[in-house]
Amino acid sequence: MDEGAAPPRVIAIDGPAGSGKSTVARAVADRLDLEYLDTGAMYRGVAHAVLARGVDPADADAVAAVARAVELDVTRSRCLVDGEDASEAIRGPEVTAAVSAVAANPEVRVELVARQRRWVADLGGGVMEGRDIGSVVFPDAELKVYLTASAEVRARRRAAEFPGMDVDRVAAEIRRRDAADSSRAASPLVTADGARVLDTSDLTVDGVVDAIVEMLG
Repeated sequence: MDEGAAPPRVIAIDGPAGSGKSTVARAVADRLDLEYLDTGAMYRGVAHAVLARGVDPADADAVAAVARAVELDVTRSRCLVDGEDASEAIRGPEVTAAVSAVAANPEVRVELVARQRRWVADLGGGVMEGRDIGSVVFPDAELKVYLTASAEVRARRRAAEFPGMDVDRVAAEIRRRDAADSSRAASPLVTADGARVLDTSDLTVDGVVDAIVEMLG
């Protein structure tokens, strides 16, 4: 960055699965005319690449090697993994079952955090959502928000995205993912120091966006 140039403007939105991060972060980016990055899609992209290569998600060294080698292009509308459009595949059950193990790999996190920081440096900032943006990737972000909601509300939201899914089964998966994300040794899901906690259980998307924009003053 040029000396004297303004620091990148980063809005960090973290929270557990189903808390509304992706929808809210996109809407905040639109409201503020900023770029948007779903860092969770990056971890899912690595998990997809791991499975496509026939690598065991529990093989830490092999998974780390895939993370360093894989070509990822995550945009607002799609996720390319080694040039293949994997936008739907990364949300499928196979990747969902593997992503916790992949995301818990410390070397994978080191690689993807470096890529996320390059993204901000290249674009001059943006709205980033994930599970460790405010705590690890950008602890000095202009605003850090931790979105939360009850497991039941999060399960209903997630099930609504995939018609035919059983809400109770989704709730069980969300609780499993919460436990895995919160207990992992590398960059666990936590409320970052200085983050503003916002419960979205009873709020509309517009209501959440209004509250976040108001936090910016």
